[in-house]
Amino acid sequence: MKPDDLTPAFGWTLARRAARMNPSVIREILKVTEQPGIISFAGGLPSPRTFPVDAFAAACRKVLGDDGAGALQYAASEGYGPLREAVAAWLPWPVDPQQVLITTGSQQGLDLVAKVLIDHGSEVLVETPTYLGALQAFAPMEPEVVGVASDAEGIDVADLRRRRRAARFLYVLPNFQNPTGRTMSEARRQALVETARELALPIVEDNPYGDLWFDAPPPAPLAARNPEGTIYLGSFSKVLAPGLRLGYLVAPAAITPKLLQAKQAADLHSPSFNQRLVSEVLRDGFLDRHVPTIRALYRSQRDAMLAALEREMQGLGVSWNAPDGGMFLWARLPAGMDAVALLPQAVERGVAFVPGAAFYADAPDARTLRLSFVTATPQQIDTGMAALAAAIRAAQGKPS
Repeated sequence: MKPDDLTPAFGWTLARRAARMNPSVIREILKVTEQPGIISFAGGLPSPRTFPVDAFAAACRKVLGDDGAGALQYAASEGYGPLREAVAAWLPWPVDPQQVLITTGSQQGLDLVAKVLIDHGSEVLVETPTYLGALQAFAPMEPEVVGVASDAEGIDVADLRRRRRAARFLYVLPNFQNPTGRTMSEARRQALVETARELALPIVEDNPYGDLWFDAPPPAPLAARNPEGTIYLGSFSKVLAPGLRLGYLVAPAAITPKLLQAKQAADLHSPSFNQRLVSEVLRDGFLDRHVPTIRALYRSQRDAMLAALEREMQGLGVSWNAPDGGMFLWARLPAGMDAVALLPQAVERGVAFVPGAAFYADAPDARTLRLSFVTATPQQIDTGMAALAAAIRAAQGKPS
């Protein structure tokens, strides 16, 4: 039976939108990486070494001791008040806590945006390439997703003008983008905001990685430059722990009520216990002490991967970037190669990656691939990169 087939005898009929839902390529690859001995550069998983277990253990005792019944009860759909205030205070521009909505991961924020802003056939603009999870969140609303040309500095503003037409919004990840790891430059951000204002084009700014910079923080968010024209999404997954499933969005006051109504219909509210835990952990500037330890770890792992690429890929025609933060780097195979075809050969040699084609709204580049450097040790990075190079040489017919 195919995934979209249903047995007629039971009377089930799929909604039209369900046909546009597809399994995550990344999640399917992660199943492969669960095999013993596979070194995975595929998953977008934060390193468990960064999870502040002791801080959460103490917060559990405090939250349950102070008001356990309240923490375990239903709660407001908007989110726990002190947590919304903490988010507003953390952001680098003036934000009213009333405009902060706590979400069940920032992925839910994408789902809410899709439900509120997209109709069947609506045009949505995205970077080339873009986050696969956003494409999945938008797909059930049946939009026409259009990729806008992008380069190392971010989205191509001239191409954005050409493609504007009647788009509902532009979706962008300016900081250490998933999948490419690139960061939008200051000049490009300013040009984008000015162009978006001129075109009356709303922006959805996704920023799960912005605090994970290595040498210097990225330029100011787009939302800080154009708060009334931007919905801003953030996450606690990358700076605390993904298992909490907590994120947030900040929206203009005019659209917040509709996003809240979509949230109420989806899950009533995000886990109130988890919200109180995070609120407790954030007291006394915890993130200011904790996030630098994540940056230091990820920077060392990025450096290990860059060194391994330089060493192992000599003469193979592979190119790659050097991200200034985040969790990923973007590589490109030489002409004539296909990352999807290469993956099984790499897995046979004990290493996995994500082919880049899945991250394109249209016209995918089959030669691209995403490499995550944050969960593997430097030793695993060395071993895995040597295995990947061996797979590339074999695909090219070169001796190992």
